[in-house]
Amino acid sequence: MDRLPEIAAALRLAGHRFGTPVAVTDVATLEAAAATMGAAFPDPWLRSFSIKANDVTAIVARLGSLGFGANAVSRGEWAIARRAGIPNDRVTIEGVGKTDEDLRAVVRAARAGDPPRWLAIESADEARALVAIADAGMGDGRLDVLLRLNPAVTPDTTPGLAVGAAGSKFGMTADEVSTAVGIVAAGRGLRPRGIHLHVGSQLRSVDAWRDAVRRALTLGALLRGAWPAFDTLDVGGGFPVMPLDEPAPEPGRFARELPALLATIAEDRRPARLAVEPGRALVARAGFIVARVLHVRERGGRQVVLDAGMTELIRPALYGARHDVLALTSLGRAFAGAPTEARIATHVDGPICESTDDLGDHQLPALRRGDLVVIRDAGAYAASMASTYNGRPRPPQVLLEADGRIVVARRRGTTATLG
Repeated sequence: MDRLPEIAAALRLAGHRFGTPVAVTDVATLEAAAATMGAAFPDPWLRSFSIKANDVTAIVARLGSLGFGANAVSRGEWAIARRAGIPNDRVTIEGVGKTDEDLRAVVRAARAGDPPRWLAIESADEARALVAIADAGMGDGRLDVLLRLNPAVTPDTTPGLAVGAAGSKFGMTADEVSTAVGIVAAGRGLRPRGIHLHVGSQLRSVDAWRDAVRRALTLGALLRGAWPAFDTLDVGGGFPVMPLDEPAPEPGRFARELPALLATIAEDRRPARLAVEPGRALVARAGFIVARVLHVRERGGRQVVLDAGMTELIRPALYGARHDVLALTSLGRAFAGAPTEARIATHVDGPICESTDDLGDHQLPALRRGDLVVIRDAGAYAASMASTYNGRPRPPQVLLEADGRIVVARRRGTTATLG
C-alpha cells in the first residue's frame, strides 16, 4: 500500500519543524511490514531484526515490541539491542569481522549466565580462537554456536549483494563447516547448534534461496547424526524491497518453499528450531528522507541539487540503487501529485563534493530553491550507513506515529561533535 498520499502533509511538517534533511519513519508502515513477516514466518519461528539495516535504537525497540529479537554483527550493535530493551536471550551475534575481544565479550556474557541466543562463526580459524577463549574464560557458562554456510549459489541480485556466491568472503564450505563443528564441540561450554545461512540481499527470485536452504538442510541432517543437539537452521534474510513499479517476491513466497524442502529430510534429522533475520524488509518502505531543493538549472535538461545525498543515503552511490524522489511542494505550494499536474524529466543530485552523489532521473513538477521533496524507501541502510563526510552532521530521525504525532527518535548531530 502506498502511504505517501496520506502522510505527505506530515512529511512537509517534519521538514519545516526539524529542518532538512530529516529522516521520517512511518510507524504504520513499519507495523504492517512486521505483520507481513510474522504471517510468513509465524511462531515458533525465531524472528530477529538485522540491526545493520537500521541502527536507530527507537526503531529496534519498536520492532522488539512487535515480536522481533535482534541480530547484531558487532559489539556496538549488541549495545544498541540492549539499549532498546532486547534481552540477551533474544540477541543473535554474527558477522565476518569479529575480533578476539568480540569473542571474549560473548564468552564473558556466557560465563555470567546471560549468553546471547547464539553466536554464529565464519571459519575454522574463528572456531579455534573461540575455543581458546572459552577454555580460558568460560567457567561454568554455556554458549550455543551456529556455523555459517556459504551455499555457493548465484542469487538474482546486484553482484555486491550476492553474499551467498561461492567467491564471497562470507561463511564456510560444507567441508569447512564439518571441520569447524568438531573444533567447536571440543571447546569448554560450547555447543554446536546448527547452521546459519544468508544468500544475499534484494533477492528478485526464490530459486537461489531455495537451493541454498536445501543444501543447508542436507548438511544439517548429516551433522545431526553425530551431534544430536545440532538442531537449528537460521535462513537469514534478503527479502526484497523494490521501487513500487518493480515486481518482487513477498516474504510469504519464500516461506512457501519450506514445507517441500523439509519433507525431503528424515523427521528425526529435521531442524527443531527455524530462524529468520530480516532487515530491509521490515524498515525500508517505512523510511522517508525529506530534503530541500538548493539549485534548479539546465544541464542539457533540468537538474536539481538537494540538501540530502550520499551522506544520508549512500546506496545509490554505492551500488546504483534506485530510490524514487517525489515533490512535496512545487513553487512553494503543497504538491498533491494529481495526474493533471505537469511533471518533467529531472536529474536529481545530492550536495556532496563527489560526482557519484547522484539520485537519478525522476518526473518532477516545477521546482525552485526551498521546495521540499521526499526520497522514498529510505528506511534501510540509510541511518546505519550515514556519514559525516564533508563535515555534515547526521540528520535527525523522527517517528510518525499512527495517530499523527511526530516524535524525535534521534536528534540532529551538531558541528561540535565533528572532528
